[in-house]
This record gives sequence, C-alpha cells and structure tokens, in this order.
Amino acid sequence: MQATAQVVDFPEAEVREAAEEASAITAAAAGDRRAFERLYRRHVGRVNRLCFRLTGHRETAEDCVQDAFVSAWRALPGFQTRSTFSTWLHRIAVNAVLARRRGLAQAFETTVDADVAELDKRVTTDTPAIDVEVAIGALPDGARHVLVMVGLYGFSHEEAARELGIAVGTSKAQLHRARRLLSARLGLTEEAS
Repeated sequence: MQATAQVVDFPEAEVREAAEEASAITAAAAGDRRAFERLYRRHVGRVNRLCFRLTGHRETAEDCVQDAFVSAWRALPGFQTRSTFSTWLHRIAVNAVLARRRGLAQAFETTVDADVAELDKRVTTDTPAIDVEVAIGALPDGARHVLVMVGLYGFSHEEAARELGIAVGTSKAQLHRARRLLSARLGLTEEAS
C-alpha cells in the first residue's frame, strides 16, 4: 500500500497570524518597540529582497531597508488599513530606494555602468548560466524598477507609475523592455518569456 501526501490548508493559522500582526501593528503604533521588532522580523526579508532588486547593490539595499523601517516606525501611528501592512511597507521601501537614488544619483550611475559593462563582458565570453538576480541587477534602472515592482511584487502599472513618477504607458513599455532584455541575457527566446 502506497502512502500519499496531502496538502492541508490551515485557514485558522492564517487567521491567527493576521490577528497577531494586527495586534502588533496597533501596539507598535502606540510606541511598543517590541511589537515593532516583531513586525520587522516578519517583513525584513521581503523588504530586503525588494530593495536589493531595485538597487542591484547589497550595501545600498541594506541602507534602504534601514531607511524604510525608520520611516515606517515614524509613520506607523498614521497607518490606515486601506492596504495591507506589507503593501504599505513595500511602498515605503520603494520610496526609500528612490530617495536614495535621487541623493546619490551620480555615484550610483557610475557603479551600475561598471557592473553592467563587467556583466556584458562575462556574458559575451561564453560564460555558463547566469544568475537571475545578477541579470535583474544589470537591467537599466527604469526597466529594473518596473520589473521588480510590477513583475515580482504585484504592483499594478498605475501604482508603479505613481511611485516612480512616470506615465502608465511608460511603465508598461519598461516592463516589456525588462522582459526582452532578461530574455536576451538569459539566452531565452521571446516566445519562451
């Protein structure tokens, strides 16, 4: 007799987690640092991945994560439940990345250009498979930002356009551009993407 594994959904666990998060949000908004620490631990991984994918640089991403959580702590008393906490936090993180980019634009562009040139050199010398994170990091800023926000984190084109200060059509075009460039860098055809 062969045993079969069943995937069991535990909706009560999801309800409990949502209640715990709501409780932590309320407590943190009232100034409870331990409650905010619980929120931090729960969300820091995803915020870090978002910042890294937007910046393409680990150190810059870490700075943006720190900026995002400091801003979240300060703004938490005004948090309204019109969106989920994670969506609200992701928007703060995107704003932290964009603010840092505006403040460090010249240094950032120089570093990215050097990284892209190095990546292009490695890709054209018959290097084995490329890391997807590296390929995303090598995309031009506009294409990378829209790909991360819309393609990976589920922002709508309208939301991404508003956050990035671009037109909705530009967001759509940048997503298409990002997919095309990634396809080329990863050796995939347009049909496979």
